[in-house]
Amino acid sequence: MSQTMNTPRDLAPPSFLKQMRELALPVDLLKYSLHYPRLITAPRGDGRSVFLLPGYGAGEMSMLPLSAFLGTLGYDVHPWGLGRNRGGVERMVARFARNIEEHIHRHESGPVTLIGWSLGGVVAREVAREYPDLVREVITMGTPIIGGPKYTAVGARYAQNDRIDLDAIEAEAHRRNLRGLSQPLTVIYSPEDGIVGPEIARDEYNRHARNIEVSGTHIGLGINPKVWRIIAETLASSSQ
Repeated sequence: MSQTMNTPRDLAPPSFLKQMRELALPVDLLKYSLHYPRLITAPRGDGRSVFLLPGYGAGEMSMLPLSAFLGTLGYDVHPWGLGRNRGGVERMVARFARNIEEHIHRHESGPVTLIGWSLGGVVAREVAREYPDLVREVITMGTPIIGGPKYTAVGARYAQNDRIDLDAIEAEAHRRNLRGLSQPLTVIYSPEDGIVGPEIARDEYNRHARNIEVSGTHIGLGINPKVWRIIAETLASSSQ
């Protein structure tokens, strides 16, 4: 599936004020606590295998709350098996694909569902693109789909740590995105995100992608009950 589309222009990282809003996570936790009881009515799962991919700089523990929630719904939830996300998408894609292949072979199961947070979502999308037979569906949360890390609040640090050319990564991300994805795609983003702004977190490349807006910070996406509800309903609808 290939297409034509110009490289998006006039993009910039989130404003300083939005970045500072990320420090309000404790306030978000208090606000979220009012909504968690509503998750009791979330639709039950079908037992499928779901893998969770953390964001840049985060470890597998950051996905434990979402993992526990999906587990109570009846899904077979797994960490991605690569520990802390230290960047290097190409390397991670190959390693993670091997983990999925081993899982499918060991359990004699079918393609798996991938849920990626931030850079973890980039890895999920690329695994789905390069190994389509392994992936049933992809859900991303605050993932920099456009431009790679260039327009994120941590882009400069990412480039320095990994010694990469942000312009080259942007061009490569655009080229790869033009190939499109065949799997169902749910793209969750927030206009309040102070790390990955909504302009780059929406999927404008795949017409079948469901871009869903939520309220909340980037750091809070993984514990946001509204996000959890969207994920639960998405998984339940795709099992029918």
